Order: sequence, then C-alpha cells, then structure tokens
Amino acid sequence: MDSILNIAAYKFVSLDDREALRETLLARAGEGGLRGTILLAPEGINLFLAGAAEAVRAFLTLLRADPRFADLEAKESWSAAQPFGRMLVKLKAEIIRMDHPMIRPEDGRAPAVDAATLARWLDQGHDDEGRPLVLLDTRNGFEVDHGAFENAVDWRLTKFTEFPQRLREHRAELEGHTVVSYCTGGIRCEKAALLMREQGLEQVYQLDGGILKYFEEVGGRHYRGRCFVFDEREALDERLAPP
Repeated sequence: MDSILNIAAYKFVSLDDREALRETLLARAGEGGLRGTILLAPEGINLFLAGAAEAVRAFLTLLRADPRFADLEAKESWSAAQPFGRMLVKLKAEIIRMDHPMIRPEDGRAPAVDAATLARWLDQGHDDEGRPLVLLDTRNGFEVDHGAFENAVDWRLTKFTEFPQRLREHRAELEGHTVVSYCTGGIRCEKAALLMREQGLEQVYQLDGGILKYFEEVGGRHYRGRCFVFDEREALDERLAPP
C-alpha cells in the first residue's frame, strides 16, 4: 500500500526574512521526519516534500499559519517509498530562474485556465470564441520526452532561462492563437505566460496547477506518456502513480 504522501506547492510572495524562515522550516520538517527540497527566494517559495501523511499535513498547517502562505495550494500524490534522500531548504535568487527581473508574478498573475476547461477546448479543437489553440510546453526537452500533450509546441529547452530568447524567435508563430503554457506544477508556465503577455500576445493563459493538477482533475485525456518529476519516482502516470 502506498503510505508516503508527496506534495508539491509554490507561491509567489515577497519574502524578506529568508534566513530565519529557512531555519524554522528546516527544523519543523526534520521534527516530522520529512524529506525533500524547499526553495526560498525574494519572489516566493517552492517546495517538494514527502513523508507520513500526518506529518506532511501538520507541516502544511504550520506553513499556512503564516499569512503569506495562508492560501498555499498543494498537489498530492502517493508512493510506496520515500522518493527523497534528505531534507534541504535552499536560498535562491529566484524560485524558478528566468533571468528576466521585470516578470514579477506577485504583482499579478496571467489569466489561468483550469484543467476541465482545457480538456474541453482540446475536445472541440478551439477555445470558446473559436480561436485555434497552441499548447506551449515550457519544460526542458528531456522532460517532454517522457510525455506531453498531443501536438504541443516544444522548443527543446535545455534550461528555463532559454525561454525568453525562444519566445523572441518564435513569437510570430503564436500570433492569432489562444496560447496555453503548461509545465509540471504551474510555476514555469506562470512566468512564461506573463512574459508572453509582456511581449504583446493577448490571448495567453497558463494551465492552472500544471500537468499534475490536470492529471488529478481530468486524467490523461489528450496527454501521451508520463509526467517527469524531479525525485526518485522519475515520472508519474495519469493516476499520479510511478511506473
């Protein structure tokens, strides 16, 4: 029976006490026997944790007691074994590096489309106003090779910092379409969608919660393969289960 609860969560919010927060979170995670990685940056928090369900949920309760994280949403999956070797809390310049400081998701998110709406658009072949769809994969090429949405655009990124240049090269191909950016859990496609809107593309959405949320709410409709994850499970199927 799968007894290890895995969570992934992030939030863009200003953090000016990262050193103290790092020590607190590392201590509390250790007390609960949790393993994984928490990234803290001036722009927010990104975390991947696993452990006994009671301990994971107690940690989330503690985290949400901080008003900055009160509405933090976590995506859950289960595994038979602990997928992380240790517990790390790291201080970073960005929780996902883009090297484009004008993009500040905390100041306002790009419009998001939920999983059910995207599945319906894919069923009908266009959005609700009849515009053709482009699904833009913002992950690295090796992640895409594990699985992706049918006919999604893949710019074969080797790292996310390449995305702004690829957008400059391919922007004209996106004109006149409704563009939905997607990634594993939502963090990269959120920044990508904001950058596309900054570059003048008006009909741009991010897939809310990424592939993991899509699997949770819709399953594998219009998706082929598995979703790569950065832990020992390697990839998850539409049931959020490892191979």
